[in-house]
Amino acid sequence: MNLNSENPIIGANFQNAVADWFREKYNMPFVTEKKIPIGTSETNKKDHKFDIVSGDNSIAIECKCYTWTVTGNVPSAKMGFTNEAAFYLSFLPESYEKYIVMLQATHEKRDETLAEYYYRMNKHLIGSTRVAEFDPVTKEFHIVGEKDL
Repeated sequence: MNLNSENPIIGANFQNAVADWFREKYNMPFVTEKKIPIGTSETNKKDHKFDIVSGDNSIAIECKCYTWTVTGNVPSAKMGFTNEAAFYLSFLPESYEKYIVMLQATHEKRDETLAEYYYRMNKHLIGSTRVAEFDPVTKEFHIVGEKDL
């Protein structure tokens, strides 16, 4: 069995755990895999499927269930996908609360979590999007760089 075949299931479970956390926190419905039209003009919009969106369309969330590599290196390609998520979120109106929620991922060779690393290296690209980390076991949710917001 290819271990990578488990990745979609792991990612979906993480996404559902994040959606459940937001439902409980905000006491409102949140929908997974919701399409929202984005683009630079009203006549040039195209649907993008966001991982989680609040029922009132005020909060949009992209989830990333990534970890450091086994040797403690940055998963560079996966960070590219995280930047892509930030890019799509940037096309939503400023009225949205926008989040990239990452798995709380540590490594013995690192002094920061993967979400903290991502925020430190990319905060100049993410605008008003908040980077958060979530531990699906303990249900702990933390906004990274909160003091900078």
